[in-house]
Amino acid sequence: MFANIPKPPYYAVIFSSLKSNDDNGYEEMAKRMVELVENQDGFLGYESLRDEKGFGITVSYWRDLESINKWKSNLEHKEAQHKGKEVWYKQYKIGVAKVEKECEFEREKKN
Repeated sequence: MFANIPKPPYYAVIFSSLKSNDDNGYEEMAKRMVELVENQDGFLGYESLRDEKGFGITVSYWRDLESINKWKSNLEHKEAQHKGKEVWYKQYKIGVAKVEKECEFEREKKN
């Protein structure tokens, strides 16, 4: 499902990851992070996918860089980051981009 975000400009944080086989508490923490981020000032939405081999991409959308930095320094989020490095991820990469333009397409629905 596509995130319902406003027209540009806005920022996107792209989190690409490869999970380890250790799921110890991962699902619970992921749910908690969604609850937390949805109440974070400046958060606009997210889209996330993971394949059967453990590779995933989550793109979160933000109003501005200040909002992203506040989320990065959230104490519970910091705890999740630490656990991710120690247990849940084999590898990850994070990118931040300013979205200045977008286009979209939707096929006309048939009745």
